Amino acid sequence: MDAAPGAALLSSVSEGVATVVISHPAKRNAMTAAMWSGLPELLAGLAADPAVRVLVLTGAGETFCAGADISSLTGDDDPQALAVAAEEALAAFPKPTLAAIRGFCVGGGSQLAAACDLRFAEEGASFGVTPAKLGIVYPASSTRRLAALVGPAAAKYLLFSAELVDADRALRTGFLDELLPAGELAKRVAEFTRILTTRSQLTQASAKEFADGRTDRDAHWAAQAAGSGEMAEGVAAFLGRRAPAFTWSPEPGPAPGSGLGPGPAVAPVPTGIPSAE
Repeated sequence: MDAAPGAALLSSVSEGVATVVISHPAKRNAMTAAMWSGLPELLAGLAADPAVRVLVLTGAGETFCAGADISSLTGDDDPQALAVAAEEALAAFPKPTLAAIRGFCVGGGSQLAAACDLRFAEEGASFGVTPAKLGIVYPASSTRRLAALVGPAAAKYLLFSAELVDADRALRTGFLDELLPAGELAKRVAEFTRILTTRSQLTQASAKEFADGRTDRDAHWAAQAAGSGEMAEGVAAFLGRRAPAFTWSPEPGPAPGSGLGPGPAVAPVPTGIPSAE
């Protein structure tokens, strides 16, 4: 999908979990222009796939994403517009999203990670938001998302200094949700996403919209809950000491207002989060 050798977005779906792998080993998985522009279409296809319950975004090998590959841009490319479009498509993905992070998560990599619902990382990961090194005005939407995630003071520290911070600090500020020992990330992500695939999609979809600040869909979700039978099943399973069998699923396609249009089917590739070894 890219003229840069070895640069690609790889995807697979297995047991309800879609995995998207940022792969550009020669540039520490830096995103090329073609990768930025291709991500929204890839996400649209996965959003429309009823088999997908959860999305994991990760990087190939020992690095999540070292930012943007400036050498891939042409005179016609607006790098900030490409990155923002990809970030917004990821933030609007209608099902739970999780960034699985090793190594460098810098610049555009942090931008993509912040757009996910959750972020798990291994010890040794580094994080940075670096536009101040280049004299760039960081996008307003990205700045607000970062400040909402880590708080205004931590966001200003990252943006003003462009310094890298370690995983312990990222965890303390709230950028990370879990920090795993080296070698444990893939196991924990597989375990956690398996849990997510057993939970009510009705709860997850409505909670995602509410937590992200939507205020125009309260009546919609009340109607969905009333006709879903999800609560009755959950209570019956609890009383019967069995696992619930939730059946509600969203209508095919992206959530209203997501900006994601229909996309092509996604060709399968090897499943699972790549090992750092």
